[in-house]
Amino acid sequence: MTQPRLRRRSRFMWPLLAACALAGPAQAAPFAYIPNSSSGTVSVIDVANDTVTATVNVGTNPYGVEVNPAGTRAYVANSGSGNVSVINLATNTVVATVPVGNTPTGVAVNPAGTYAYVANYAINTVSVIDLATNTVTAVVPVSSRPYGVAVNPVGTYAYVANYAANTVSVIDLATNTVIATVPVGSNPSAIAVNPAGTRAYVANLTSDNVSVIDLATNTVAATVPVGNGPMGVAVNPAGTRAYVSSRSTDNVSVIDLTTDTAVATVSVGDGPLGVAIDPAGTRAYVVNRGSNNVSVIDLATNTVTTTVAVGWSPGALGLFVGGPVPAPVSPAAIPSLQAWALLLLAAGLGGLGLKHLRPARRAGVAGPG
Repeated sequence: MTQPRLRRRSRFMWPLLAACALAGPAQAAPFAYIPNSSSGTVSVIDVANDTVTATVNVGTNPYGVEVNPAGTRAYVANSGSGNVSVINLATNTVVATVPVGNTPTGVAVNPAGTYAYVANYAINTVSVIDLATNTVTAVVPVSSRPYGVAVNPVGTYAYVANYAANTVSVIDLATNTVIATVPVGSNPSAIAVNPAGTRAYVANLTSDNVSVIDLATNTVAATVPVGNGPMGVAVNPAGTRAYVSSRSTDNVSVIDLTTDTAVATVSVGDGPLGVAIDPAGTRAYVVNRGSNNVSVIDLATNTVTTTVAVGWSPGALGLFVGGPVPAPVSPAAIPSLQAWALLLLAAGLGGLGLKHLRPARRAGVAGPG
């Protein structure tokens, strides 16, 4: 083979080699876990194709739900049965049921995945669950009618929205004690903390606004008007937008967090209660209790791209999008770059040999075989 021909062949082979070197094992998309209050179930939505792939039986009147950071468990607060269902996300089965207080609503998991914090609406407490043993190890008194709960990104504080007290309790997680109480709007329900851990956003149901709390001072830094009856709030992974679902106006307000102003409104289904953002920050999932479905919003265009039917009276309070992490592929199962190179080189040389086989035979030169 002449040098020019080798060079021409190499031009086509090297891009293939580079592609093989860069290719890796496929990554699984996350899932959305939607509690259906009247059904006593959780619908599992595969966000890769926005279809329900499983339904898990849990306790009575499930509402709050959170996926742990490892994507291995979901914790579902069952307000009617006074307990938390622990779902193994690899099998979509309940592997434990943890008794907590009366009427648990919100649930949050710390970043280490070692503790869950459950707001007990009827008895004004927060149950602390040790996730290694699935047992309650502490109970923290808070203000009247605790509803939503969130933990900051470093796992040092929990923030509890007290529905009837119009406040947010700040819990020091090292001591499990309330160290501050922040007045907010009327009937705070949901709460979310930004990825930097500098702001908390509180949806106030009957004052139709969002309180922005400066977490360095535990004071309200801004108040943002939204739709009527806000019940859910979520912050995107970049920390640039918050999304607030309003049940009375059937829409989601998009808040620019640099200016603390609503910059868009997206119409969704009937009676939206909860909202969560996928880990990529590209889509929002809005749970519509009145229409028994989930609206999927494309965050690049702020438009609903699909609607997924779920169970009866769905409502999700918490970080309900996440899920199983794909198992690592053994290095022995992945062909090395050298192996790909040899395979492609053999294919290239084989192609050249076949190309010149017929002319060689016509010239009287013996070919292989």
